[in-house]
Amino acid sequence: MDQGEFTGKSAIVFGGAMGIGQAVAQLLLERGASVTIADLKPDIAREWLGSSSQVQAVPADVSQADDPAKAIRAHTERFGRLDVVVDSAGIQRYGNLETTTEAGWDEVMEVNLKGAFRVAKASIPALRETKGNIVLVASVQSFATQQNVTAYTVSKHALIGLVRSAAVDYAREGIRVNCVAPGTVDTPMLHWAASLDPDPQAVMDAVQRIHPIGRIAQPLEVAEVILFLASPRASFVTGAAYVVDGGLLLPLGGAPDA
Repeated sequence: MDQGEFTGKSAIVFGGAMGIGQAVAQLLLERGASVTIADLKPDIAREWLGSSSQVQAVPADVSQADDPAKAIRAHTERFGRLDVVVDSAGIQRYGNLETTTEAGWDEVMEVNLKGAFRVAKASIPALRETKGNIVLVASVQSFATQQNVTAYTVSKHALIGLVRSAAVDYAREGIRVNCVAPGTVDTPMLHWAASLDPDPQAVMDAVQRIHPIGRIAQPLEVAEVILFLASPRASFVTGAAYVVDGGLLLPLGGAPDA
């Protein structure tokens, strides 16, 4: 792999201040891209950005109708082109059909699904000029589910449909659309979720054990797959959902321990 494979390219990362998005932004910068970090908390990004002219942080809330388009305009005004769009913005809420309120359902859909729709929709005109690509962050819960995550699971299942539909619609224009589906990743969102339990460490220990590989992912490990999908190395890949889960989806339920 060429460490400068994104030289001359530019990318915008939504949800890029922390977690997977931060790792993506940092890798893109290391590999030569100009990068805009679009996030609810741009000041957090500015704490680690440094003074490079290759990067900027702008405020963006993907749940707000105009924010993704404004962020993309800010990016193209600064860097002149757009080659890669990554949407890592997402939230997790808990509840089943009875305990999930309509407001809670709407909150999850606005960020995880409609937010991704807004990001992708706003980026198409600029990507058409460069034959660029989009990578969204889905989840293993795009394919399976757990108890009490109704809204989150539905949003992530639907995200696969968005990826596949957009991939078909724009393939002839040279725009690729893909996603990654991570298992458990060591991010601030995971630690927030664990903090809801009376014994957060027990939760962290449990999520380590359920992955056959024996641990959870680091954000950089997911970011590497995102950069592969965003790079010319994946030039014949579109509409794909790359599972990055340490084997989490593989075991059959009820199988005895080895």
